[in-house]
Amino acid sequence: MNAPLPPQVLKQHLIDPEICIRCNTCEETCPIDAITHDGRNYVVDASICNGCMACVPPCPTGSIDNWRMVVREEAYTLEEQFGWDELPGEKPLPAQGVVADAAAADAAADVLAAAALAEPAAVYVAPGSIVPPWSAAHPYVNLYSHKTPIVATVVGNYRVTDDDTDSDIHHIVLDFGKLPFPVLEGQSIGILPPGADAQGRAHHARQYSLASPRDGERPGYNNLSLTVKRVTETHDGRPFRGVCSNYLCDVAKGDQVQVIGPFGNTFLMPNHARANLVMICTGTGAAPMRAMTEHCRRRLEQGVNGKLMLFFGARTERELPYFGPLMKLPRDFIDINLALSREADQPRRYVQDAIRERAADVAALLADEETYLYVCGLKGMEAGVLQALKEVAETAGQAWEPLHAALRTQGRLHLETY
Repeated sequence: MNAPLPPQVLKQHLIDPEICIRCNTCEETCPIDAITHDGRNYVVDASICNGCMACVPPCPTGSIDNWRMVVREEAYTLEEQFGWDELPGEKPLPAQGVVADAAAADAAADVLAAAALAEPAAVYVAPGSIVPPWSAAHPYVNLYSHKTPIVATVVGNYRVTDDDTDSDIHHIVLDFGKLPFPVLEGQSIGILPPGADAQGRAHHARQYSLASPRDGERPGYNNLSLTVKRVTETHDGRPFRGVCSNYLCDVAKGDQVQVIGPFGNTFLMPNHARANLVMICTGTGAAPMRAMTEHCRRRLEQGVNGKLMLFFGARTERELPYFGPLMKLPRDFIDINLALSREADQPRRYVQDAIRERAADVAALLADEETYLYVCGLKGMEAGVLQALKEVAETAGQAWEPLHAALRTQGRLHLETY
């Protein structure tokens, strides 16, 4: 049993600015709005944070899982955290200043040592798995950082949506030559765009999911691919030019790009034979699904694939990345279900609608312990997808709560939304 913290001591939650890739996952995940950011750093408000740990499992880099023992009234302020380029070292904790009386001073050291392992104030249950599939290959993470990036060469940049649409999505291929950069399907990397922000500071990395399988975009080559959408406006429609997305969409063959990572150790595909994959995505959330599908396609002759089922959402067919190649995949290899929300003369359909329409087949896969589910896309899709899966399961006579719990704890339900 862990010893309780003395009331004057705080186990302060901090974010490592050297590792953080500013992906905003922690701020979106925090249920009590304890995390915020400026143009430089993501920070945690000590007066709000209750140590619930909700933000820790989704963080792709581990930068969120940092803690410092401090005297409560001397906790690091938001202003201090905004100004950091690296985490401070541990502050000494004088026993006489921490405990209520001299008689307790002798026990203070033991209490403080145990406090580093103290349980959080609340228990957070993530909606998706925080562990990988049991058979997933071992991932390498954080091999390269902001201080020590690796340089890749652009060997391809292709638009994968129709030219007459506003959705400008590119397929970008990066080659690492003879430099080691091992990756797996479901992982991501960070790109360091050149230049500086308005304050003259170098831009931080932006995160992108891999769109290629473990053996490269081109089999046998040390390369990988990304799916990048050019950002020209904010989510509410205001004009905004995304620094890194525009940089990547405009790179030319032969250009060099600074890369950090890889990141991610849970959103991984199973590595054992006959595992079924249910993939649910929208827009550029197709990237990890493309990587997993291509890995399975390359091993077709081995006869080790289970069932593959894809639910893919976009506004129109012309705005759906990889539409042409996707339609050429054999139907006995992958079961493809498109959900188009703005197609002319057609009712609006979203991925959750398509899931309900295929309820019988989805329910059969949910009942199979060899089925693994992957959801990737905008944060807004998450609740709708989970609700659709719940309805499908319950209609088929499966109780959702124990099923959902099993999917989470067994590494069979993975959510990557942003």
